[in-house]
Amino acid sequence: MMLKSLLLSSDERTVRVLRRVLSDLEIAVEHCSASEDAVRNITRHRFEAIIVDCSNAEESGNVIRASKAAPVNKRALSIVLVDAVGGLKAGFEMGAHFVLHKPLAVERAKASFRAVRALMKSERRLQMRIPVQIPVACVGARQYQAKTIDLCEGGMALHFVGRVAKEASLRFSLELPGTAKKLEVWGELAWEGDGERAGVRFNNISDSQRKTLRDWMHKQIPECEPDDPPVLSRLSNLSQGACYVTTGSPFPKSTRVILYVPTPASEVRAAGVVRVVHPEYGMGIEFLQATTEQRDQVVRILEILRAGEELPDIHIEPDGLEPISVEDNSGSPHDDSLVHLFQQHAQASVEVFLQQMQQCTLQESRS
Repeated sequence: MMLKSLLLSSDERTVRVLRRVLSDLEIAVEHCSASEDAVRNITRHRFEAIIVDCSNAEESGNVIRASKAAPVNKRALSIVLVDAVGGLKAGFEMGAHFVLHKPLAVERAKASFRAVRALMKSERRLQMRIPVQIPVACVGARQYQAKTIDLCEGGMALHFVGRVAKEASLRFSLELPGTAKKLEVWGELAWEGDGERAGVRFNNISDSQRKTLRDWMHKQIPECEPDDPPVLSRLSNLSQGACYVTTGSPFPKSTRVILYVPTPASEVRAAGVVRVVHPEYGMGIEFLQATTEQRDQVVRILEILRAGEELPDIHIEPDGLEPISVEDNSGSPHDDSLVHLFQQHAQASVEVFLQQMQQCTLQESRS
């Protein structure tokens, strides 16, 4: 099934470049010249990406807000195209995940949209639901019984036997059909239905659990398209809580990512979230350290990254969009200078950001 994007732009050159780029990347384009048409389409059809040419800030902001309010597109990637004068800040203030400067050049735009496409695939996979009924044991302060209505990588819809659980966090236990593996995962209620139904969002699912669930789902959907290759990046700066990497294809802000470094023995992996993005140049990634497993992964990858004299290449792949509600729950050290830089200068130009990052590095080397 082809990925779909909506493009709002009245600039012929921009439309021509993006049609060529997105066609080469096998992304369908629904083009609108007026914001009213764009909003109408957003409320009626699903898109993996909403691309808005910011020629009129008010209208562009309305379209971005409409996409986030529409149930069918609330998780669509929002991409804003701005003039160089407007800078990154104007686009991100609209709520965009990604901001590109005009005029667009074909090859540079293609490099940026390769990362966008990989995330679009990841998000669609996470939301791809398998209708299935599986008994589920739910344990919190008390025990509940339920059955799945459907299941996806990011969560499940449940039909409870009796009242819906009211607890914020629960442990769910279920056995995937056709396997001897039991899935034990923590989650939270994301929505409630008619008193007996509710939606669950999985929290801090482990790599092994995610692989078990993903492998099972791929067997249910054999036509599921493969993920894009990981983005190859070069380490530029590193701390206990974060890293900055250079790459021509950075992922959008708030992308949850998996970083891994191949070693002779195996791959060393860690999870993170993109906090800073500089199109065509690089991105700042904060390590996720909310669980013991995540903290252990960060320790191992830091050891590898600091072991050699040369900074190694890092392979990075998307793992969906991080919910805004967990933006500050990474578990990173509170006094981490690189994390603090991400928080204070996320919307600065790449030149200003790199200057600030260099100053932080110099200050740390002197202390």
